[in-house]
Amino acid sequence: MRSEHSGVKSIEKEKSSSDNSGISILWFRRDLRLEDNAAFYHALKSNFPVLPLFIFDKNILDKLPETDARVTFIYDTICDIKEELQSKGSDLLIKYGKPEDVWPEVLKTYEVKEVYTNHDYEPYARERDDNMVEFLTSEKITFKTFKDQVIFEKGEISKADKTPYTVFTPFYKQWHAKLNDFYTKPYPTTKYFKNLFQTKNLSVPTLKEMGFERSKLEFPKLNYKNKLADYAKERDYPALDSTTHIGLHLRFGTLSIRKAAKDAIDAKSTVWLSELAWREFYMMIIWHFPYAATNSFKKQYDKIKWRNDEKEFKSWCEGDTGYPLVDAGMRQMNETGWMHNRVRMVVASFLSKHLLIDWRWGEAYFAEKLLDYEMASNVGGWQWAAGSGNDAAPYFRVFNPELQMKRFDPKFEYIKKWVPEFGTKKYAQPLVEHTFARERVLKVFKEALS
Repeated sequence: MRSEHSGVKSIEKEKSSSDNSGISILWFRRDLRLEDNAAFYHALKSNFPVLPLFIFDKNILDKLPETDARVTFIYDTICDIKEELQSKGSDLLIKYGKPEDVWPEVLKTYEVKEVYTNHDYEPYARERDDNMVEFLTSEKITFKTFKDQVIFEKGEISKADKTPYTVFTPFYKQWHAKLNDFYTKPYPTTKYFKNLFQTKNLSVPTLKEMGFERSKLEFPKLNYKNKLADYAKERDYPALDSTTHIGLHLRFGTLSIRKAAKDAIDAKSTVWLSELAWREFYMMIIWHFPYAATNSFKKQYDKIKWRNDEKEFKSWCEGDTGYPLVDAGMRQMNETGWMHNRVRMVVASFLSKHLLIDWRWGEAYFAEKLLDYEMASNVGGWQWAAGSGNDAAPYFRVFNPELQMKRFDPKFEYIKKWVPEFGTKKYAQPLVEHTFARERVLKVFKEALS
């Protein structure tokens, strides 16, 4: 056995006769799968039948546009889970509202003894869970949480003095050294499905009732294994479809991180494995330094005098900067909800260094557009590009978009796909000349950091 790793729209049917002795609730959040799910496993091993629950959280949804494609992805995923649970004689309780409003109503309907869920590391999630502990404890209900999003969390990878790493390389060395078969072993949830709470016909709010439209965007499939063998040598070339596109699935837990890490090890894809570790590094940073979600990790960078030209920001958003690789990336993201990782670095550096626009503006735009948006990684990546984050390199690293294009898209295949007017008189003139922009940003940064 595995040990533990450290306004509602409808009223449900009357209590089933089988819930007189109480039930456990498995609260799905960012772990939308039945197999290899830590909290689900422990719930199924508890002393009570398990009813899974998912809450469409108004605290989150109210901030999103009605066209947000991620809501469609979540909705379809939980409907699939609901169907699978129904095939087992159980069901998924789906609610729409604020957790602080939903939970009291759930407790009126069911005799809940225990609540199981998996850890979340973002500031809002931590505040939400702290409030849930207080509320459920007052109701004499046990709230148990487990590690599931990551291989190692919080302080499991730390320096000898127990302080967190703030640079990736030493973090990764220990992360990789500590990784073994125990940490990639799946939780055998399917063995215990007989312990699901038997119920049926629980209602489902529609996307429209929640104020959202069904997205027409195509979501990436989980067929990444064939990409791993050549990942290291092909991953930097945006014209090639050589990256795994698993960010969305890791973000919402439709793929277990244990399975992803095991697949990387089996394929001997050490570079891809290190990418998984980067994700955990940034989650660890957000956990230990939550201020970095909205402020510079290196606090002196908050003194930088950004230009924040709104017209230039609009051109950047629309992919109309006159720098082909930047424009291709922004248009790709605007149209598909995804951007190649190499290009993400280039466009982020361009906004913060060439245009001297606050990295938070770009981070917020990515948060709105990216299907695979994950706060820790997105903030970490943007701060890395701006020079204010967890990076040993000094601030004067400034990507040259032209050289990046010549190196990673030498035949302009990626450029021509997304910027068809490239090479014609219709293409925009550069917003700023590279040498001038580099000298300007170095001067501004030096003044702020001196």
